[in-house]
Amino acid sequence: MADTKQHVQGAEEKMNFAIEYLDEQLSHIRAGKANPRLLDSIKVPYYGAPTPLNNVASVTIPDARTIMITPWEKKIIRDIEKAILDSDLGITPDNNGEVIRLVMPPLTEERRRSLVKQSKQESENAKISIRNARRDAIDALKKSIKAEGVPEDVEKDAEAEVQKIHDKYIKKVDELFAAKEKEIMTV
Repeated sequence: MADTKQHVQGAEEKMNFAIEYLDEQLSHIRAGKANPRLLDSIKVPYYGAPTPLNNVASVTIPDARTIMITPWEKKIIRDIEKAILDSDLGITPDNNGEVIRLVMPPLTEERRRSLVKQSKQESENAKISIRNARRDAIDALKKSIKAEGVPEDVEKDAEAEVQKIHDKYIKKVDELFAAKEKEIMTV
């Protein structure tokens, strides 16, 4: 009995990780609005070591389309600017010597569709991970009948529980994708 619970909990943990990963990936897709999480992947050379941007500067959002970066040390402003230019962000920074401003350009219809397609792909990858977790759990449950002598009805109940959890997480993926699609397509 306890062993079937372990299989179910293990599957649910994997499914939860897939949702968290999807949320993280979707947050990095630029939707035309300023979001400080867009800068999470940018590393700045700081005393010879690549350092995350938010460890060398404060990042603020003064309005819906602008990200303002204020370095803690004025001498690294050029390094921050270069790191942003070298990144795949696709935004040219505006440096006034004190702060760096990133103005989010409005998205074209074609670019919006491309971002929705990218979001859809990330959602599909999450669904695949969730399905794999379900498959692994069901395989482990079937093996537990032979290996540990778990009764078939207990195994079937655990399988049904894994399926319910699977359906719940697939629905979460669809909700996350729908919200991201709405955010991207809103002009």
